[in-house]
Amino acid sequence: MVQPKSFSEKLKNLFRNYGFMIGCYFAFFAILGILTSSFPNLDLDQYQQTELFKMLDESPLRFAVMALIVAPVLEEGIFRSLVKPSKNNILFFLTTTLIITGTFLIPQEVHWLISFFLCSFAGVLIFLFLKAIIPQKPLHRLCKMLTSAYRHVWFLSSLIFGLVHIYNYVPAFEVNLPLFLLIFPRIIAGFFFGKIKIENNSLIWPIAMHTMNNSIILFLFIPKMF
Repeated sequence: MVQPKSFSEKLKNLFRNYGFMIGCYFAFFAILGILTSSFPNLDLDQYQQTELFKMLDESPLRFAVMALIVAPVLEEGIFRSLVKPSKNNILFFLTTTLIITGTFLIPQEVHWLISFFLCSFAGVLIFLFLKAIIPQKPLHRLCKMLTSAYRHVWFLSSLIFGLVHIYNYVPAFEVNLPLFLLIFPRIIAGFFFGKIKIENNSLIWPIAMHTMNNSIILFLFIPKMF
């Protein structure tokens, strides 16, 4: 892969990959339309993103913050940090893993905005703490190992990223054809998020692309927010 060097080249590459991703979405949904017309028993409507719609109805602001900030940062921290990583990427992976684990300890009655700021502050502290205590040599060796296998990490992380979104539709993990078709666009997205990470050589680019991707969903749901 040819890596852009200047910021303007990287920005152009971001929009180029974003366009390719949208094109893949259109191609996939065209094929999906043919499949659902040819096979009426392929019932995709049996699965709905109930919890997301509930959040949208109850708190549009929370939905927007989750879609445009929280999900891109945390999910890219989990799924793209280890794709051709730097030392800071690995530390960020550990930080986001701890933050996501820690959210289960926050009582549900705590206002979501308070939780957001607490987790953000805790994330900064955890990252700095890990940077201070973890030796550089093991980080360097891990970076080298993961970089040598970056294609495997890239493709595997894209697949897992898609499969994790099955929980948007069902409370317990299961895989069948309708569910796989519903989450396949996330696998496409994961592929392009990893691609932009590799090409632009920074985690900020897949986070930005993730936010751009989720902004489409937000735009489609705007009528339901008012």
